Amino acid sequence: MSKGNILVRNNRRIKLSIITQFYPPDYAATGQLIEELALQLGQLGMPVQIFTGQPGYAFHEKSAPAIEQLDQVRIKRSRTTRLWSKRIRGKALNGLLFCLRSGVHLLRNRSRGDVLLLTTAPPFLPILGYLVHKTFGLPYVCLLYDLYPDVAVELKVVAREHWAVRLWDTINCHVWRRAQKIIVLSTTMKDRVVAKCPEITDKISVIHNWADPNQIAPIAKHQNWFAQAFNLVDTFTVLYSGNMGRCHDMETILEAAKLLKDEPIQFVFIGNGAKRPGFRTQASQLGLKNCQFLPYQDKENLPYSLTACDLSLVSVSPGMEGLVAPSKLYPALAAGRPLAIICEQHSYLRSMLEESGCGEAFNNGDPEGLAAFIRRLASDSQLTKQMGQAGRRYLQSNFTPGLIAQQYSQLLCEAVKETMESSSSRPVEKLTGQSLPLGK
Repeated sequence: MSKGNILVRNNRRIKLSIITQFYPPDYAATGQLIEELALQLGQLGMPVQIFTGQPGYAFHEKSAPAIEQLDQVRIKRSRTTRLWSKRIRGKALNGLLFCLRSGVHLLRNRSRGDVLLLTTAPPFLPILGYLVHKTFGLPYVCLLYDLYPDVAVELKVVAREHWAVRLWDTINCHVWRRAQKIIVLSTTMKDRVVAKCPEITDKISVIHNWADPNQIAPIAKHQNWFAQAFNLVDTFTVLYSGNMGRCHDMETILEAAKLLKDEPIQFVFIGNGAKRPGFRTQASQLGLKNCQFLPYQDKENLPYSLTACDLSLVSVSPGMEGLVAPSKLYPALAAGRPLAIICEQHSYLRSMLEESGCGEAFNNGDPEGLAAFIRRLASDSQLTKQMGQAGRRYLQSNFTPGLIAQQYSQLLCEAVKETMESSSSRPVEKLTGQSLPLGK
């Protein structure tokens, strides 16, 4: 990979610090993405230091090295708390404790880097950026995976009129105003943020998630050991892979499975989440023999599990548009399979489907439309193949790790440059090299 323009400060490349609660060997999608981003930025010539917790959602490892160095990436892990980790309030408490440990880390650690990237895992982590900026003048960038407190309001964890919601919104606006840059994952998420805090519009950049088409590539089902192991080769298979949480519309999928229960079509659900137990119970009570449930797969199995189907499903619950962005979309595109997406009318996901021609979108509560699309693909293998290939080409042109890392690198360098220029009149030097495109 060509190294792009990396700012130099005091005769060295700028160093990035990332704070995130989840990081491999955790299988949480946010952690997996941060790891890939950090390694890509390291290849571009940007040293990265990460502060994270011990694994809380790992397959086998209950602990990982406290300090780890992988090329340009240095990882430091603190102790992780797992109090009531399967409940919303337990997760919130564990996140708060991680924030406190992160704050102590930033106070004690003289090498805080030149710019700080904070995720919303946990949701209140960006507040640390505000405090560190006020204390040490360090520029920070907020990466908004989910928009809180709005998610909690939509899930009815707290009422919209509650004083805590108003306070949280006020704090968010203070944090966003002081941030050098803000990254969101979709255009609809940007709209939500701008509606709350219009004066930060120019700070917000939309940078999508990604998937590696070299790691996940199409495999014919009859050549795929995963498809063979779970009897998926000879039947048209619809796959839902990932979290089955409160933000995902599993109800429409269940109704579609009911409509197709007497047809040669099967559904496979891989993953976990708050809705999975009830979903599985309902499928059993309804006698849906066309539904198979499997646990999360190890990362090395994903190239096989994601290609052991004929159609991939993505869903977002009503009211969640712009609050969350499904990361499962991008590996599904890389797998070269058509997509059926359940979402609201104004979702950015519909625009992506129109641009790529890789599938169709359906309203929440439209199982008939979804079932009809599945039947159509099941009877037209050529259309299925064409849509799958179109999706993979779309990913390769827009959402590879290399392309997205260049967008992050440029944004982070701009954040440091703007801070340096505002605090000093000294010219900013750059390494010579290929300029970084903004990307699509």
